[in-house]
Amino acid sequence: MTAGRATVPFPLGPFTPYEGNPVLRPRGDGWESSNLYNPAAVVVDGEVVLLYRAHAADIVSHIGIARSRDGFTFEREDAPVLSPEHPYESRGCEDPRVTRIGDTFYLTYTGWDGVAARLCLATSRDLRAWTKHGPVIEDGYDTFATTHPKPGGTWHKAGVIVPERIDGRWWMYFGEGAIFHATSDDLLHWTPCPNDRPVHSPTPGSWDELLVEIGPPPVITDNGLMVFLTNGARKGETTDVDYRCGQIAIPLSDPTRVIASMTRPWLRPRTFEERNGLVSNVTFVEGLVEHRGRWLAYYGQSDTTLAVAVYDPATHHYGDTAAG
Repeated sequence: MTAGRATVPFPLGPFTPYEGNPVLRPRGDGWESSNLYNPAAVVVDGEVVLLYRAHAADIVSHIGIARSRDGFTFEREDAPVLSPEHPYESRGCEDPRVTRIGDTFYLTYTGWDGVAARLCLATSRDLRAWTKHGPVIEDGYDTFATTHPKPGGTWHKAGVIVPERIDGRWWMYFGEGAIFHATSDDLLHWTPCPNDRPVHSPTPGSWDELLVEIGPPPVITDNGLMVFLTNGARKGETTDVDYRCGQIAIPLSDPTRVIASMTRPWLRPRTFEERNGLVSNVTFVEGLVEHRGRWLAYYGQSDTTLAVAVYDPATHHYGDTAAG
């Protein structure tokens, strides 16, 4: 096994939602009083650290931090670690993903100004003090262009950085609508692929026919695959959307090609929290870690609460257990 790689199957799982969900809820009357969801996750010094999105009734998002020794019971800090400062993020810092490379954490998030969604980057050594590097994709790039054209729109978000170089370059997968890739020599400046050449697109007639979006950074396997958890949506039977979670596999030897994709989701809305909230009927995964021999997938429930699903390789093997 190569250092930093895992011996895991595709698809990864099965995952079982934790019976004590949600693990985090809104609290107080301040910046995280109304909704708390969509976390990035990383293990540091034996603790699971979540960087989560939260907001008050104004829906201006901030990113908070919480820590846990067991992955289920979290202690959070009172103040956010990332808040809007610039015009491109004036309506919120949203939906973080985090990758650790060396002693630096690379956090991607959506800068939202009320009109345009921009994929932004920040870096830190301690997960608290962040240096913002601004949007990393030029205005006018639209990741919905192949499915729901919006001429002249700027809509590029949801980026995950691969934690090791591929053929000498750094790679990032990003996009809502379809999934695209970008490459970099320094992890700060990124060149995207043409926005008419997505890596992965919605599947007509399926559970992800409306849009697909990348989830957490990939698990890199010892046989050369990148396994990504993903999000997909279609119109719900009684709601505007039905968000579910899937998986795709991309080989390191050909990083622009998806060679496997789950045809059924491994997670879908079932509980009260997942069917009722700011945006109802949503399970949306953004965090994944291996901790104490188990895989923990952290996800938002209807843009209102935060939950975790567990895969324990010692007791479960993937079978016909997809969420349907």
